[in-house]
Parts: sequence; C-alpha cells; structure tokens
Amino acid sequence: MTSNDDILRALGRVEGRLTGIEASVSLIREDLGDEKDNARESRSVIHRRLDEQAKQISHLDTTAAITGGVDAQIREEIKSLKETVNQNHDAVTPALDEWKRLKTLGVGISGLIALAGLTIGGMVAYASDGAVAWVRHWLKIN
Repeated sequence: MTSNDDILRALGRVEGRLTGIEASVSLIREDLGDEKDNARESRSVIHRRLDEQAKQISHLDTTAAITGGVDAQIREEIKSLKETVNQNHDAVTPALDEWKRLKTLGVGISGLIALAGLTIGGMVAYASDGAVAWVRHWLKIN
C-alpha cells in the first residue's frame, strides 16, 4: 500500500497543477474579459455608424421629397408663364406688325425727303451760275 507521504506528495503535485491551471484560467478569463470589452466597443462603434447612416438616409429621403415637390411647383409655374407669354405675344402681335409697317413707311418717307433734298441741291448747284448772273444783271453790278 502507499504511504501517507506518497499520497501527500501526489496531492501536492495535484495542488500545484491546479494552481497552474487556476492561473491559466485566470489569464484566460482576463483575455476573455478584454475580448468582451473590445467586442462591446466594436459593436458600439458599429451601432453608432449605423445610426449615423440611418440619419443620413432619412435626411436624403426628406431632401428628395422636398426637391420633388419644388420641381413640380417649378414645372407648374413655367407652364403658367408659358401660357401668359403666349397670350401676351398674341395680344401684342398686331401692334408689332403695325409698328413694322409704320417703320417701313417712315423709311420710305425719309428716302423721299432725302431724294427731294438731293434734287433741290442739284438744281441749286446747276442754276447757281445762271442765278448769279441774273442777280448781277438785276442789281446792275456788272
């Protein structure tokens, strides 16, 4: 049979191994605790980013909805303005045609006046020698 000393030695060895195992378990627990903390922090960062993304998407959806409404209003305003411009154009067209006719008539009258002026100037130039002679004869200057 085994003696008490052998049993105590065997128990001491077992106790020593258990102490080593407890130290290893303690280190593993610390490592697992650190990993849990790191995982918690990483999940926190991911959730923060997801929240920011959700806010950005919501903002973009709101912006797109507002832009769509503004575009529709602008299209309606442009349509209304086109109708107004067309109505004004139709109302003004006769006056513009009359103005063009008067302008053409004015140019023609100006041409006639210029032609008459040139004719009178030519006649005065042609008759000036005869007129000078007649005025000298009439005044008996010669």
